[in-house]
Amino acid sequence: MQRYEPLPALNLPDRQWPSRRLKKAPTWCAVDLRDGNQALVEPMSVEEKLSMFRLLVQLGFREIEIGFPSASQTEFDTARALIERDLIPENVTVQVLTQARGQLIHRTFEALEGARNAIFHLYTNISPMFRQVVYQTDEAGCIDLAVRQIAMIRELAAHRSDGGKGVRFEYSPECFTEAEPEFAMRVLEAVIEEYGASAEDKIIINLPSTVQKTLPNEYADRIEQVHRFLRGRENVILSVHPHNDRGTGIAEAELAMLAGAERIEGTLFGNGERTGNVDIVTLALNLESHGIASGLDFSQVDRVRETYERCTRMHVYERAPYAGDLVFTAFSGSHQDAIRKGLEYQRNHPEDVWRVPYLPMDPQDVGRNYEPIIRINSQSGKGGAAFVMQTRFGYNLPRAMHPEFGQLVKREADLLGTELPPERILHLFLREYQGVESPYCLEDVRIAEGGTAVYFDGAIRVGGTSRAIHGEGNGPIDAFFSAMRGEHIDGFTFVSYHEHAIGAGSDAKACAYIQLKYQGQDVFGVGIHASVSVASIHGVLCAINRALNKYDGRSRQEAPQAISENPAT
Repeated sequence: MQRYEPLPALNLPDRQWPSRRLKKAPTWCAVDLRDGNQALVEPMSVEEKLSMFRLLVQLGFREIEIGFPSASQTEFDTARALIERDLIPENVTVQVLTQARGQLIHRTFEALEGARNAIFHLYTNISPMFRQVVYQTDEAGCIDLAVRQIAMIRELAAHRSDGGKGVRFEYSPECFTEAEPEFAMRVLEAVIEEYGASAEDKIIINLPSTVQKTLPNEYADRIEQVHRFLRGRENVILSVHPHNDRGTGIAEAELAMLAGAERIEGTLFGNGERTGNVDIVTLALNLESHGIASGLDFSQVDRVRETYERCTRMHVYERAPYAGDLVFTAFSGSHQDAIRKGLEYQRNHPEDVWRVPYLPMDPQDVGRNYEPIIRINSQSGKGGAAFVMQTRFGYNLPRAMHPEFGQLVKREADLLGTELPPERILHLFLREYQGVESPYCLEDVRIAEGGTAVYFDGAIRVGGTSRAIHGEGNGPIDAFFSAMRGEHIDGFTFVSYHEHAIGAGSDAKACAYIQLKYQGQDVFGVGIHASVSVASIHGVLCAINRALNKYDGRSRQEAPQAISENPAT
């Protein structure tokens, strides 16, 4: 026997939403303090709810569901604290939820006493299952329940000190997507008529996927049917409340907006019952990434996450869109190389639109930075390690050096079987390229100019013995090679030289990258010193040492008589 079956599809052959494009953001209603809170293992305290409320206001929410006042004393006390402490800005409307039961409705109005702007949110369930199992009534009885409670709400609102002017009304047909489409329309039209909705006093009709059982396109069809064919639509603010049981809450919300939804209820990071509500952080930043202003401020998403995690004791998943620790991080070598090139392109074309591969949004737009974008493990490529060295420590490795250094880093990651933190990559770089002092160690350096020549005088240590060396050339490196003739250096050809400053001000040093050829192989060395000339000489000697150690297989004390070809100036 087949245990599960899809819900019947709506017949809407002339659907219009597939050809539409999103052009503006919806009205947002944050339900973190109610729907999100009721799903927590440890519900928030009053002070935690107030902290979350302040965050939501700062983010730009102008409609915030603050709780279910009739459900518990904490929920009631939260509403009273917000009102009595005057914590609700004039441009913010608070929303409260209640079931269709008289004593609960009365209690909810007590909680709202003194609120300047409020939305009274009533829900009844209209699905066949609830009609049969919970309410034990027919379609007429289900409609009658909603209409009677609305009449009570209107009467209680009129007895408020403001005559009900500060209270708006919202109705949610719970399990909307499971109800018969024709019956759902009859319920909504009866509610609109009973409320007496008008263009000046619109009713919010909120259509939830209470338990997500349909495909996103089927949900969009249901929303479009209401949007196009509901009697009294002009007097309605059409809202949706997607859940995420099938993992498609974001898709449901986006397609619902195409289908006519003007308002969306959801939570930060999708917190809520079971698999949660629609994630407003993701939904809003999806709009921003398409050039549509969301009206919400997620420019410091890490701060939002910190408050959320502290108040809810929930954890934002590392792969959560935009806010997760790893979402702006690449380990793959090909991805790293493309990102590095994209960021370089962006620096050279700041007026252009965002064109960085694998990054749909500039991390800085949400308060993240570039440092963790590329992280290094055994999957990383040649450009990743160079990117870390540049962005984290200021070493701008020549492009020709990237493959060799990348392989060194990859071998280290393979050996350790884990990610390499930036500090270890720096240590590996300095150990391999800058700290090689055998077989030759430079002990003393003196450089002088005379006419068109440059003179080198210094000392090197070989096998524990210090030797004075002297040379003349047309530049510091040429003069140093000349001085090394007596040490029988052979087979080296100078290829390239790169130099840049590390640090700033009085602490700045020169970093010189030297590329030589030895026995047909490229070899690199790095020198760091306050003097550019001395840094270059250190780099040359380091490259020589690395070549002799690597390709001769030993630390040599002597070499056959020869000298470098094509020395640098």
